[in-house]
Amino acid sequence: QSQLVESGGTLVQFGESLKLACTSPRFKLPIYTIGWFRQAPGKEREGLSCIRSDGDDRTDYTDAVKGRFTISRDDAKNTVYLQMNNLTPEDTAVYYCAADIRSSPAQCLLASDMDYWGKGTQVTVSS
Repeated sequence: QSQLVESGGTLVQFGESLKLACTSPRFKLPIYTIGWFRQAPGKEREGLSCIRSDGDDRTDYTDAVKGRFTISRDDAKNTVYLQMNNLTPEDTAVYYCAADIRSSPAQCLLASDMDYWGKGTQVTVSS
């Protein structure tokens, strides 16, 4: 059983929006720094956005998604979201959420820093 579970991936059209969710049957997500990553075929896993643990809540975004994607958390639902707007075919990938046990890291977009991962959810954007 994965420590984290992603949902919300599907097929959408160019320019549409999609909201992904990350939850955990085991962890209380507010105490972790949570990141969203993606991996397209033939490419390395890419850090998209991250939100630091509750009490800090600073967010980071990679330049490729800044202004289009928004990360947020709902502690009552133990869920972290990734709102994605103005999607293009270049956004097609498997999207993963991951947890970092460090509460307030200086940076949180490196896959190698993450301690726990979900299995991913497929997002496909058609032109």
